[in-house]
Amino acid sequence: MNSVAAEFRLAARNLRRNTRRTLVATLTVAFGIVAFLLAGGFIAWVFEQMREATIHSQLGHFQIVRPGFFEKGIADPYAYLLPDQSVEQQKVERLESFKGLAPRLTFSGLVSRGETTIAFIGDGIDPVREKPISSSVTVVSGHDLKDANERAVLLGEGLAAAMGVKVGDMVVLLATAANGSPSAVEVVVAGTFATSAKEYDDSALRLPIGVARRLMKVQGATSWVVLLDDTKKTDTAIATISDQLPAKEFEIVPWHALADFYNKTVVLFSKQVSVVKFIIGVIIVLTISNTLMMSVLERTTEIGTSLAIGQRRATILRMFVAEGTLIGIVGGLLGVLLGYAFASAISAVGIPMPPPPGMARGFMGEILVVPGLAVDGFVLALITTFAASLLPAWKASRMNIVDALRYNQ
Repeated sequence: MNSVAAEFRLAARNLRRNTRRTLVATLTVAFGIVAFLLAGGFIAWVFEQMREATIHSQLGHFQIVRPGFFEKGIADPYAYLLPDQSVEQQKVERLESFKGLAPRLTFSGLVSRGETTIAFIGDGIDPVREKPISSSVTVVSGHDLKDANERAVLLGEGLAAAMGVKVGDMVVLLATAANGSPSAVEVVVAGTFATSAKEYDDSALRLPIGVARRLMKVQGATSWVVLLDDTKKTDTAIATISDQLPAKEFEIVPWHALADFYNKTVVLFSKQVSVVKFIIGVIIVLTISNTLMMSVLERTTEIGTSLAIGQRRATILRMFVAEGTLIGIVGGLLGVLLGYAFASAISAVGIPMPPPPGMARGFMGEILVVPGLAVDGFVLALITTFAASLLPAWKASRMNIVDALRYNQ
């Protein structure tokens, strides 16, 4: 341990010989890490916002359905109905992290006004119980649904635009009821809504669950949507409630198993972060390697003298590796500190962003430097500077003693 500390003290003295070059190398590492943290922090913030918007507008933290509903229920949802009230709901509500449970009745059909008829996907909801779960659903115009039996409908913004309707207009919903007979109901447009997914808003509507049940001539719900007080508790809550609900009657599906668009976005953006990480790593390796190679050339005679008086080649190698690693440690720490500072300053101002693909509105972005990302940045600095020091260190340790002593003569 003492020898390692001594080698690093010697490395620090050697680096102080050329302060300007050492400073440039250290700042190169630091600002490389800053760039990585800012890019990764912005994407981490996008992930978090998209995740929470998805959970609080459509999916909840998990959904309870009949087994096989998501695989086969699209064709015949009413073969997979859950009861309206049950002991199982009470078990869910006793979860420590429980925040809300709302029944939903999924259905589809045609919405018509005048000469315009468009297909829709619909959710019958209890407006009171749904409110905490759908906190990220923005009512663009009009007002939200008020109770479970109100003869009103909330249209997705895109669907309302395609229909050419406004708040207060009457529309007719046409569907095939559970018994196979045609069914229709006339409702007033209470308002329009928008979520984080434009594709959903272009075809979706929300109807009070009492009206939806009368339209489809059923009772119960196709799913129970559950909201927790913290997304991090999802897996724990699912494990707890899975032990209490019979698997033959209930299937518990976490939000991430249903968030296809979110999952694809995470894969795409994660690849982009990896590319940024690789580019920054290459820049650091080239910079540090060049810095240490110049140091080796300047100290050729010194290295030859050290070898001539009996210093081991392994000691020379470790000396230059220690110098590169020390640059990585200082540069990495400085980069993480600056990254946090820049991220906080930029987040305070905000980053105006245009609507991304699949969304209807722009937003003010922020940068979220989570501890895991900061650790990744520091490790990136450490690994790349260590790797960059290997070649110069190897060349220094393999010098011919005679040639090294005559280098400046």
